[in-house]
Amino acid sequence: MKRSARQRLWLIGAAVALVGAAAWQWRHDSDAAPGALLGTPPSAVTDISLSIGKGPVEHYSRRDGHWWRTDGVAVRADDGRLGELSDTAAAEVLSWRPATDFDPARIGLAPPVAVLSLNGQSLEFGETSVTGPQRYVRVGDRVALVSVRYTPRPATTQATKAP
Repeated sequence: MKRSARQRLWLIGAAVALVGAAAWQWRHDSDAAPGALLGTPPSAVTDISLSIGKGPVEHYSRRDGHWWRTDGVAVRADDGRLGELSDTAAAEVLSWRPATDFDPARIGLAPPVAVLSLNGQSLEFGETSVTGPQRYVRVGDRVALVSVRYTPRPATTQATKAP
């Protein structure tokens, strides 16, 4: 075998090894990624319940592509605000930890600041983290850190006026 052919084989072998190492690293990183708060895509959310602080629980349902408040007489709700709430299902989690690692009172989960239920799956929002603009969210027996932008907000008076 000529010297140039051997060099090409070594070069091809090195390239294949690099591609294999990169693929392994990519798979390892994606397996280790924390993922989203819920496995439900926002477009599949059809029922939302929200309680902020000691306020009353608000119930919403999506019908015919629009959100309706279903407490008492059905009234159209702010689609933008409810879209933001349903987007919380896909909120990127910065890290997950077992709920037993925390004292719920110290992170604002006894009682929670807000409770958001998406299709019956409860998300309990606690205080913000001291390490940055992140909020503790209890999902079942785990606690996630997510961006504060996913914190549920109360309806504005403009959004609650009848059309």
